[in-house]
Amino acid sequence: MTERLIAPHFLFRYCIDCLPYKGDWSSKPLALTTAHRLPSFPGQLEGASDYADVRLGWNSAGLFVALKVTGKKRSLWCRANRLEDSDGLQLWIDTRNLRTLHRANRFCHRFALMPAGDGPDQNGPLAVDVPIARAQETPKPLARGAVKVRADLFGDGYTLEALITAQALTGFQPEDHPRIGFNYAVVDHEFGWQTLTLGVGFPLDDPSLWATAELIRE
Repeated sequence: MTERLIAPHFLFRYCIDCLPYKGDWSSKPLALTTAHRLPSFPGQLEGASDYADVRLGWNSAGLFVALKVTGKKRSLWCRANRLEDSDGLQLWIDTRNLRTLHRANRFCHRFALMPAGDGPDQNGPLAVDVPIARAQETPKPLARGAVKVRADLFGDGYTLEALITAQALTGFQPEDHPRIGFNYAVVDHEFGWQTLTLGVGFPLDDPSLWATAELIRE
């Protein structure tokens, strides 16, 4: 048997469409459609099925994200002091899509979105900006309310919705920069990791390894 020395999904550069979203952030659930659903390239290349439904849209307000996980038999594991390995969604965003950089600059962001872990009973959703390892520069400080998040927990899973506002994204200027660097990782202690590009074992904080998301207009 020939030993595989490198994962097949490491050999490609990925580009996805980020479709426009006509809605806004209100008390109603986000109406991101199946056309907004994101792939998981490692799973597709290795024949694995996705356990999470991840959707992404954009407009001048920022980036809208929706996650749904079903089929769980174990309880959620969400800890505010363990952001990087808690159940939920990790996002990496580079508003300049500088694919040649190996270390993050001020246009690079990382967010941890969790369906639980906030509040005295730790049952509230949580959104936190996470420092990127070995970053050369850091983005502007995150203002209060700049990332909006909500979650709904049910018997065998949860939904998680968020708006990463334009104010939370240093350099978010779709008119001049319609391509952004992007990666996601759904973290689950029961199912493992589901990612857009590279997953566990790779330097996920390296912006050159993120996908390109093209902000599609009408």
